[in-house]
Amino acid sequence: MASVSRLARRKDASHWPRMSSTFWAVVLLTALLVLYCGQLAAGTCEIVTLDRDSSQPRRTIARQTARCACKKGQIAGTTRARPACVDAGIVRKKQWCEMVPCLEDEGCDLLVNKSGWTCTQPGGRVKTTTAL
Repeated sequence: MASVSRLARRKDASHWPRMSSTFWAVVLLTALLVLYCGQLAAGTCEIVTLDRDSSQPRRTIARQTARCACKKGQIAGTTRARPACVDAGIVRKKQWCEMVPCLEDEGCDLLVNKSGWTCTQPGGRVKTTTAL
């Protein structure tokens, strides 16, 4: 008890400023948000880069890079024309159409050498995708 009174008499001793509990709650939530930012939830993907090249007539070449946080046994792939986590066996066997890469009204066909797939729209337009 004597040490507390001695500390209280010191002129150079600083006291902690009194802050409301709301202030400390905001500080804690901000710190948690900073830690959480940049991390994806398990089983989700996001597009990081998207480049389009329309220099050739009637042809557009698009390249996209996705960042995924896949669960065990999954790997980054494409579902319904969006990046998604898919079963790793699909990629290993190169059975691309099993991951349902095309939109609902499109038909999926494997390329002859299994390097990718094509999505054919009802009007006849064909989108070809090759895996790297």
